[in-house]
Amino acid sequence: MMAAVVTISATFGAGGSVIGPAVAERLGVPFVDRAIPYTVAADIGCSLEEALVHDDRAEHGLGRILANAARLPNVTLGGMDVYLPQRGVVPEEEFVTRTEQVIKEVADRGEGAVILGRAAQIVLAGHPATLHVRLDGPRERRIARVRESLEVSAEEAERLLADNDRARTAYVKHFYRADPANPGLYHLVIDSTRLAAAACVDIVVTAAHAIS
Repeated sequence: MMAAVVTISATFGAGGSVIGPAVAERLGVPFVDRAIPYTVAADIGCSLEEALVHDDRAEHGLGRILANAARLPNVTLGGMDVYLPQRGVVPEEEFVTRTEQVIKEVADRGEGAVILGRAAQIVLAGHPATLHVRLDGPRERRIARVRESLEVSAEEAERLLADNDRARTAYVKHFYRADPANPGLYHLVIDSTRLAAAACVDIVVTAAHAIS
Protein backbone atom coordinates (compact mmCIF):
# COMPACT_ATOMS: atom_id res chain seq x y z
CA MET A 1 0.00 0.00 0.00
CA MET A 2 1.09 3.55 -0.70
CA ALA A 3 1.59 5.74 2.36
CA ALA A 4 -0.78 8.68 2.55
CA VAL A 5 0.15 11.99 0.99
CA VAL A 6 -1.41 15.00 2.74
CA THR A 7 -1.65 18.34 0.96
CA ILE A 8 -2.32 21.35 3.15
CA SER A 9 -3.60 24.66 1.82
CA ALA A 10 -3.55 27.32 4.54
CA THR A 11 -4.42 30.98 4.66
CA PHE A 12 -1.93 33.23 6.41
CA GLY A 13 -2.27 32.99 10.17
CA ALA A 14 -4.10 29.65 10.02
CA GLY A 15 -1.12 27.72 11.36
CA GLY A 16 -0.05 25.76 8.30
CA SER A 17 3.64 26.10 9.14
CA VAL A 18 3.00 24.60 12.58
CA ILE A 19 0.36 21.99 11.81
CA GLY A 20 2.04 20.73 8.62
CA PRO A 21 5.36 19.65 10.19
CA ALA A 22 3.53 18.18 13.19
CA VAL A 23 1.34 16.04 10.92
CA ALA A 24 4.41 14.88 8.99
CA GLU A 25 6.18 13.93 12.22
CA ARG A 26 3.17 11.96 13.46
CA LEU A 27 2.86 10.13 10.14
CA GLY A 28 6.59 9.57 9.88
CA VAL A 29 6.81 11.12 6.41
CA PRO A 30 8.76 14.03 4.84
CA PHE A 31 7.45 17.58 5.13
CA VAL A 32 7.59 19.70 1.97
CA ASP A 33 7.40 23.40 2.83
CA ARG A 34 6.20 26.34 0.76
CA ALA A 35 8.28 27.44 -2.22
CA ILE A 36 7.65 31.14 -1.54
CA PRO A 37 8.48 32.80 1.80
CA TYR A 38 5.88 35.23 3.13
CA THR A 39 8.36 38.11 3.03
CA VAL A 40 8.01 38.45 -0.75
CA ALA A 41 4.25 37.98 -0.84
CA ALA A 42 3.48 41.60 -1.72
CA ASP A 43 5.67 41.54 -4.85
CA ILE A 44 4.31 38.18 -5.98
CA GLY A 45 0.70 39.21 -5.41
CA CYS A 46 1.09 42.41 -7.40
CA SER A 47 2.86 40.66 -10.28
CA LEU A 48 0.29 37.89 -10.48
CA GLU A 49 -2.60 40.31 -10.31
CA GLU A 50 -1.07 42.31 -13.16
CA ALA A 51 -0.80 39.14 -15.23
CA LEU A 52 -4.39 38.21 -14.43
CA VAL A 53 -5.63 41.64 -15.47
CA HIS A 54 -3.90 41.33 -18.85
CA ASP A 55 -4.93 37.64 -19.10
CA ASP A 56 -1.67 36.60 -20.74
CA ARG A 57 1.44 34.65 -19.89
CA ALA A 58 3.90 37.53 -20.01
CA GLU A 59 6.77 37.64 -17.55
CA HIS A 60 5.77 40.77 -15.61
CA GLY A 61 8.89 40.25 -13.50
CA LEU A 62 7.37 37.23 -11.77
CA GLY A 63 10.08 34.82 -12.88
CA ARG A 64 12.77 36.99 -11.30
CA ILE A 65 10.78 37.26 -8.06
CA LEU A 66 10.22 33.52 -7.91
CA ALA A 67 13.86 32.86 -8.65
CA ASN A 68 15.11 35.17 -5.92
CA ALA A 69 12.52 33.94 -3.41
CA ALA A 70 13.34 30.28 -3.90
CA ARG A 71 17.10 30.78 -4.07
CA LEU A 72 17.50 29.32 -7.53
CA PRO A 73 19.20 27.75 -9.50
CA ASN A 74 18.94 24.85 -7.03
CA VAL A 75 15.62 24.58 -5.20
CA THR A 76 15.27 21.88 -2.58
CA LEU A 77 11.70 20.68 -2.28
CA GLY A 78 11.03 17.71 -0.06
CA GLY A 79 14.62 16.54 -0.20
CA MET A 80 14.79 16.72 -4.01
CA ASP A 81 16.86 19.23 -5.93
CA VAL A 82 15.20 21.00 -8.82
CA TYR A 83 17.75 22.39 -11.24
CA LEU A 84 16.87 25.53 -13.11
CA PRO A 85 19.40 27.12 -15.50
CA GLN A 86 21.34 30.08 -14.20
CA ARG A 87 20.10 33.15 -15.95
CA GLY A 88 18.68 36.51 -15.04
CA VAL A 89 15.04 35.58 -15.37
CA VAL A 90 13.49 32.14 -14.96
CA PRO A 91 10.25 31.87 -16.98
CA GLU A 92 7.32 31.45 -14.62
CA GLU A 93 6.05 28.49 -16.64
CA GLU A 94 9.33 26.65 -16.10
CA PHE A 95 9.29 27.33 -12.38
CA VAL A 96 5.74 25.98 -12.02
CA THR A 97 6.39 22.98 -14.28
CA ARG A 98 9.45 21.97 -12.26
CA THR A 99 7.56 22.49 -9.00
CA GLU A 100 4.71 20.29 -10.23
CA GLN A 101 7.21 17.64 -11.31
CA VAL A 102 8.71 17.49 -7.83
CA ILE A 103 5.29 17.34 -6.16
CA LYS A 104 4.30 14.40 -8.35
CA GLU A 105 7.61 12.62 -7.82
CA VAL A 106 7.29 13.00 -4.05
CA ALA A 107 3.75 11.59 -4.19
CA ASP A 108 4.72 8.73 -6.53
CA ARG A 109 7.48 7.48 -4.25
CA GLY A 110 4.82 5.70 -2.23
CA GLU A 111 6.50 6.72 1.02
CA GLY A 112 3.98 9.42 1.88
CA ALA A 113 4.54 13.14 2.47
CA VAL A 114 2.93 16.28 3.83
CA ILE A 115 3.01 19.09 1.25
CA LEU A 116 2.23 22.66 2.30
CA GLY A 117 1.06 25.09 -0.37
CA ARG A 118 2.13 25.13 -4.04
CA ALA A 119 -1.46 24.30 -5.15
CA ALA A 120 -0.64 20.65 -4.44
CA GLN A 121 -4.33 19.94 -3.88
CA ILE A 122 -4.84 20.67 -7.59
CA VAL A 123 -1.61 19.13 -8.86
CA LEU A 124 -2.45 15.88 -7.04
CA ALA A 125 -6.21 15.93 -7.53
CA GLY A 126 -7.28 12.31 -8.02
CA HIS A 127 -3.91 10.92 -6.95
CA PRO A 128 -4.40 7.71 -4.95
CA ALA A 129 -4.01 7.73 -1.16
CA THR A 130 -4.00 11.52 -1.03
CA LEU A 131 -5.81 13.66 1.54
CA HIS A 132 -6.43 17.33 0.70
CA VAL A 133 -6.80 19.65 3.70
CA ARG A 134 -7.71 23.34 3.96
CA LEU A 135 -6.84 25.39 7.06
CA ASP A 136 -8.60 28.72 7.46
CA GLY A 137 -10.36 30.94 9.97
CA PRO A 138 -11.96 34.35 10.48
CA ARG A 139 -9.78 37.24 9.44
CA GLU A 140 -9.78 38.83 12.90
CA ARG A 141 -8.61 35.64 14.58
CA ARG A 142 -5.88 35.11 12.00
CA ILE A 143 -4.63 38.68 12.48
CA ALA A 144 -4.47 38.08 16.23
CA ARG A 145 -2.40 34.94 15.67
CA VAL A 146 -0.02 36.76 13.32
CA ARG A 147 0.45 39.52 15.90
CA GLU A 148 1.28 36.95 18.56
CA SER A 149 3.54 34.69 16.51
CA LEU A 150 5.52 37.42 14.74
CA GLU A 151 5.32 40.00 17.54
CA VAL A 152 4.21 42.82 15.26
CA SER A 153 1.68 45.63 15.53
CA ALA A 154 -1.94 45.23 14.52
CA GLU A 155 -1.30 47.35 11.44
CA GLU A 156 1.70 45.27 10.36
CA ALA A 157 -0.14 42.01 11.01
CA GLU A 158 -3.06 43.17 8.89
CA ARG A 159 -0.71 44.20 6.07
CA LEU A 160 1.13 40.87 6.12
CA LEU A 161 -2.14 38.97 6.13
CA ALA A 162 -3.54 40.97 3.21
CA ASP A 163 -0.33 40.56 1.18
CA ASN A 164 -0.07 36.83 1.79
CA ASP A 165 -3.74 36.03 1.27
CA ARG A 166 -3.63 37.93 -2.01
CA ALA A 167 -0.41 36.25 -3.16
CA ARG A 168 -1.55 32.72 -2.32
CA THR A 169 -4.93 33.22 -3.97
CA ALA A 170 -3.40 34.89 -7.02
CA TYR A 171 -0.86 32.05 -7.46
CA VAL A 172 -3.61 29.43 -7.71
CA LYS A 173 -5.89 31.60 -9.85
CA HIS A 174 -3.10 32.59 -12.24
CA PHE A 175 -1.57 29.17 -12.83
CA TYR A 176 -4.60 26.91 -12.33
CA ARG A 177 -7.65 29.14 -12.87
CA ALA A 178 -9.08 27.97 -9.57
CA ASP A 179 -10.05 29.54 -6.24
CA PRO A 180 -8.10 27.98 -3.34
CA ALA A 181 -11.02 28.80 -1.01
CA ASN A 182 -13.32 26.44 -2.94
CA PRO A 183 -14.22 23.68 -0.45
CA GLY A 184 -14.75 21.28 -3.35
CA LEU A 185 -10.96 21.02 -3.71
CA TYR A 186 -10.59 19.41 -0.29
CA HIS A 187 -11.60 16.35 1.69
CA LEU A 188 -11.28 18.23 4.96
CA VAL A 189 -11.74 21.92 5.84
CA ILE A 190 -10.76 23.00 9.37
CA ASP A 191 -11.13 26.32 11.19
CA SER A 192 -7.69 26.06 12.74
CA THR A 193 -8.13 29.35 14.60
CA ARG A 194 -10.87 27.82 16.76
CA LEU A 195 -9.12 24.54 17.52
CA ALA A 196 -5.76 24.05 19.19
CA ALA A 197 -2.98 23.06 16.81
CA ALA A 198 -2.69 19.67 18.51
CA ALA A 199 -6.38 18.98 17.91
CA CYS A 200 -6.02 19.92 14.23
CA VAL A 201 -3.05 17.58 13.94
CA ASP A 202 -5.08 14.76 15.50
CA ILE A 203 -7.93 15.31 13.04
CA VAL A 204 -5.67 15.35 9.98
CA VAL A 205 -3.65 12.32 11.10
CA THR A 206 -6.84 10.34 11.77
CA ALA A 207 -8.21 11.27 8.34
CA ALA A 208 -4.90 10.39 6.67
CA HIS A 209 -4.97 6.92 8.18
CA ALA A 210 -8.55 6.46 6.95
CA ILE A 211 -8.02 7.70 3.37
CA SER A 212 -8.59 5.10 0.66
